[in-house]
Amino acid sequence: MSSGPPPHNLPDQLDNQTIRMIARTSLGGRRVRISLSNMLNAEPVLVGAAHLGLHAGRGAIEPGSGRAVTFGGRPTVVIPPGALVLSDPVDLEVQPLTDLAVSLYLPEPTGPPTSHTTGMRTAYIADGNVAAQPVFPADARTTTAYAWLSSVDVLAPANACTIVALGDSITDGYATTVDGNQAWPTLLARRLSMDPRTRHIGVVNQGISGNQVLRNGAGLSMLARFDRDVLSRAGVRWLILLGGINDINIRGRFGTPPLTAEELIGGYQQIILRSHSHGIRVIGATLTPQEGQFTATEQGEQIRQAVNAWIRTSGRFDAVVDFDAAVRDPEHPRRLNPAFDPGDHIHPNDAGNAAMADAFDLGVFVR
Repeated sequence: MSSGPPPHNLPDQLDNQTIRMIARTSLGGRRVRISLSNMLNAEPVLVGAAHLGLHAGRGAIEPGSGRAVTFGGRPTVVIPPGALVLSDPVDLEVQPLTDLAVSLYLPEPTGPPTSHTTGMRTAYIADGNVAAQPVFPADARTTTAYAWLSSVDVLAPANACTIVALGDSITDGYATTVDGNQAWPTLLARRLSMDPRTRHIGVVNQGISGNQVLRNGAGLSMLARFDRDVLSRAGVRWLILLGGINDINIRGRFGTPPLTAEELIGGYQQIILRSHSHGIRVIGATLTPQEGQFTATEQGEQIRQAVNAWIRTSGRFDAVVDFDAAVRDPEHPRRLNPAFDPGDHIHPNDAGNAAMADAFDLGVFVR
């Protein structure tokens, strides 16, 4: 059985088209804003209209929930190359764990979109300006990528705070069901919401498929994007760090000189130090098994074991979540539990992500 999302089908550019994307909130609140990114484009991008509302399914908006989005009081905005823009807040009552539909109308050729291709949610693309239409055209094309949409912020109660999950494809939810909301950060958010002690804590998923801790490749490295993807998020109190398997599989096989466990640990230490300097506590997540995956090597397995031993015993993290123990095969601990293996031997499936979310001691966040 194959693993991973279907091809994202995002066009090379949009031109006089509207894209409607579905994003799940973690916490509830009474006002919402969006941020749009043009980080990877060399040209300005004109957004001719923006709109949001409560998602009713199949790209439709619940009646009465649609809101126009403005930027400095204007209905349009130009996103400069390499920049991020924030919208004005919009009055909209949002419950925890709610799906929002965010629509952007692009009136001119955009060039390649700044995108998150492993979005794991169906988005819809239609011709013309249909951003405010409650029901999207029936002939709309679909994609599983996010384009330009960097975040959705909800104005939550004063005691609210945020956990950022920083990671790679395993955090991204690569092998989970599209539109199923089954990535472990989403399932952790659900657990937090159901516990009276922690329902004020939200989770932001900052996983990028293929991402490395130390070197750029599939996006900026975790070290390089730390300020953008962790410090820029509102109310961050905790960081969950799950990264390194791509460093092991890419640098470990092809790097000159090859990767060492000490180098990867050094990257972790930098993230811990930078987090602590901003009052952010860090949970270290052990690296999950990958025996049988086509790039796995014996040398890589030795690095994984050494790194996991350091995560568990060094005392440098404020807490540890043992994802390795949660998803490994009890009979063969170097590989994924067959019940959690979608077929590629590295990305946990829906059940595996549930086991990872269940591995957290929620009392850590209370203490």
